[in-house]
Amino acid sequence: MAKVEKSYRPWLGYLQPLVLLAPSGIWLLLLLVLPTLIIFELSLVPNIRPGDVVNPSGLHNYIRILDPLYLQVIWRSLWLAISTTVICLILGFPVAYWIAQIAPKRWQNLLLLGFVLPLWTSSLLRSYAWITILRPTGLLNSWLTSLGLPALELLNRTPAVLIGMSYGLLPYMVVILYASLEKLDKRLLEAAADLGANPTQVFWKVTVPQVLPGITAGSMLVLITGLGDFIDPELLGGASSMTAARLVYNQFLGVTQNWGFGSALSMTLILAVSIAIALLIKFGEVTPKRY
Repeated sequence: MAKVEKSYRPWLGYLQPLVLLAPSGIWLLLLLVLPTLIIFELSLVPNIRPGDVVNPSGLHNYIRILDPLYLQVIWRSLWLAISTTVICLILGFPVAYWIAQIAPKRWQNLLLLGFVLPLWTSSLLRSYAWITILRPTGLLNSWLTSLGLPALELLNRTPAVLIGMSYGLLPYMVVILYASLEKLDKRLLEAAADLGANPTQVFWKVTVPQVLPGITAGSMLVLITGLGDFIDPELLGGASSMTAARLVYNQFLGVTQNWGFGSALSMTLILAVSIAIALLIKFGEVTPKRY
């Protein structure tokens, strides 16, 4: 009996991980893999509408994406995502550094919690709050006119979209940068200063290399999320701020109802996000240089 029992142990070693992974694997298969395959199949059908027979026939929808009009929409989406990433990095790094290195230890968790508190509210509610602030008769222009300054036309323009997206994604950048800056080796900073490096040199040659994985991870997270943002461009940008996410929405639920082209656009976004995630996995764990 001991020999028989021993011969089955390798099988148990294989079965245990499968049993543990089965619930999440089935969930992932049903809600991610299969829908993605369905979208890919629809992307191969030109001009398909609800109720039509699915008959994949080529890459016509993907070729249509190369139209200058749609390339301009994709470029606008990418530009908004990149601009939001840069803004979040510029604003988030000093905040994360202050919380991680300067603020008293007993207040760090509370300060971090207060900074991410807006994430507890709906993104739709945050966008409407910015509408109240940025509209011509909103809080910002009322405050400017009370000071004798000219009112600003921000709502339904690109600056309003950047403000809304940056506000919504800034906490993600701060949290990730905080996790890296908290582990900053101050001995290297002191050694660089003792060797005659000025603060600028210490920052670029010692601080940045140590937190480069956090900068990469935070930037990629904000870029990926900003690329698929729908609410802020829709509510704050108006009709002039067409993005890829809004274009996909129009193909599925708008007047045109071209599910094939909308699926091709979706697959293009999925591919772009997948490449970004692959880059994050490859470069997000880079070991910082030691000096």
